[in-house]
Amino acid sequence: MQDRDLLRAMFDAAVAAADPLIGIRNHLPSPPSKGRTVVIGAGKGAAQMAAALETLWPEPLEGLIVTRYGYGCETRSISVVEAAHPVPDEAGLHAARRLVDLVSGLEAGDLVIALICGGGSALLPAPPVGLSLEDEIRLNEILLASGAPISAMNVVRKHLSTIKGGRLAAATKARVVSLIVSDIPGDNPAFVASGPTVPDATTRFDALSVVEQYGLALPAAMLAHLNSPAADAPRPDDPAFARNSHHVIASAGVSLEAAAEVARRHGVSAHILSDAIEGEAREVALVHAALAREIAERGRPFARPCVLLSGGETTVTIRRSGGKGGRNSEFGLALGLAIDGLPVTAIAADTDGIDGLGDHAGAFADGTTARRLRALGMDGRSFLAANNSYAAFEAVGDLFKPGPTGTNVNDFRAVLVR
Repeated sequence: MQDRDLLRAMFDAAVAAADPLIGIRNHLPSPPSKGRTVVIGAGKGAAQMAAALETLWPEPLEGLIVTRYGYGCETRSISVVEAAHPVPDEAGLHAARRLVDLVSGLEAGDLVIALICGGGSALLPAPPVGLSLEDEIRLNEILLASGAPISAMNVVRKHLSTIKGGRLAAATKARVVSLIVSDIPGDNPAFVASGPTVPDATTRFDALSVVEQYGLALPAAMLAHLNSPAADAPRPDDPAFARNSHHVIASAGVSLEAAAEVARRHGVSAHILSDAIEGEAREVALVHAALAREIAERGRPFARPCVLLSGGETTVTIRRSGGKGGRNSEFGLALGLAIDGLPVTAIAADTDGIDGLGDHAGAFADGTTARRLRALGMDGRSFLAANNSYAAFEAVGDLFKPGPTGTNVNDFRAVLVR
């Protein structure tokens, strides 16, 4: 098997391990004895989760799921609405209101099954009084350009929302069971999609600390809200959550183990560095490149052939406007420049099939990437400086475009050293 084919097989195994059908089957709640079962949810893989639930649930279902444009699938009784990601739009705003209306009329004997996965933060815009959709769009733009880790972004988001931070679950008298596909390093369920049905202990003061730490230039109205008690989210010990439960049904760790098994079956030792890596994509790439170089040139700390695997969610600080790419293609470009001439082949891709705003999940990079760019008269470092990794990989034909996968356990990185 060629190296790129092996890396693709590993990516496919990682995605398959996050199949919502398997996780949901293992965590099905008991149906209510008399009441209704209503399904709600949001995220880039939420429609596929709903379709899986419909095949397993023994009784009638109803409900509403919000997913990204182009990520819907056929369902029987659960409605699927598509909205914008990563920048919110009117469709998401309307869907968020519908979700609140749907659960607020339920009673204690009813059951809500919440299907939550990555992407739900942007898909459920619900600005508080005094703020608008345009404000939430601006907030997302500021956060995405800040370089802040996803957990820090979501602390801010959930205190500038009327649906996140457990507020959606607090809006109903029904029992809420949340089934969660985690795209968050560390798998804290309260941080996936900013926790619409799972509260956490962070406060508006924590949100203000994030604003200060990352120098977020929030508009005055947002700062005023964060400085008011109205921004307080319900606490985990609030009685509204007493009967609720949540389960992480898929995560990066499980997916990396599946990828590692594929490598071992093909005679390549696999080493999982971490499933919770954060930080600037280009800097994380340099660490991976240094390890690959040590292995290639000195045979340590691992013998060749081997593959280094990692997951989590890196970030990109936007240095120049106008570039196109994403955190995985930026990782790939920085790695490709750093492994110039080495017997190394790598893939960096988002498990949902989309990296940033493009039509790609990420890219392949190898020891010839920098040389092939030079042969085209292109300086890879200039593209990296401009956050324009998409154009660089497009020029050498190394973009990775699997299309929407129906799940999301965040970044997948595999660095193969021969």
